[in-house]
Amino acid sequence: MKVLEVKTLTIPDVKVIKFARFNDHRGYFTEPYRKSDLFQLPETDFMSGYEFVQTNESFSKKNTIRGLHFQWNPFMGKLVRTVMGRMVDLVLDIRKHSPTFGKIIAYEMPNDPESSVSEWIWVPPGFAHGNFFSEPSLIEYFCTGEYSPGCEAGISPLSEDIDWSVCDPLLKVEFDEIAKSPVITDKDRDGFTVAGWNSDERSEIFQFNHLCGVNGR
Repeated sequence: MKVLEVKTLTIPDVKVIKFARFNDHRGYFTEPYRKSDLFQLPETDFMSGYEFVQTNESFSKKNTIRGLHFQWNPFMGKLVRTVMGRMVDLVLDIRKHSPTFGKIIAYEMPNDPESSVSEWIWVPPGFAHGNFFSEPSLIEYFCTGEYSPGCEAGISPLSEDIDWSVCDPLLKVEFDEIAKSPVITDKDRDGFTVAGWNSDERSEIFQFNHLCGVNGR
């Protein structure tokens, strides 16, 4: 895995890891993941101490909106990439007392087979995660916690009290257009509002001071 750059997004705990593809007349070859690189390079020290214990794959049709999902017992951090198509990743801060609590960012992640660069986005514990898709797309994500039924919840991506003020305005316009008639589950559409989750006693698990340190603890 040849790491080219680590990019810090508007919410600083969310990172983008750019890695190399090696192109020739046949196509390309890449190492999307190598443990020794991802966990030992100085520029990826925010990954230190984590272990990926589950890999998920998801295919979405055009105009699908997913999320915004999160889990506890155990907490789940996610390393996400687009395998085919175009994903716009959505990350909402749900850490109580965080300076960016309730704020969401969007990051565009198309997969261009001709490109010499590909990307992961790192979504640490303490964030609700989702995405939307402008074309049929396949994504993959590595998880630091195994799925735990009964210890998950979601905030509706259509909730009116999400703070989009730090989001790329062009991606917000695109989201709003898709949200007029989205492909979405009832579970995601009917998820919590930010205020509704904040008043739920389980939200006390997600404290900024506990989740902004090493290993999400």
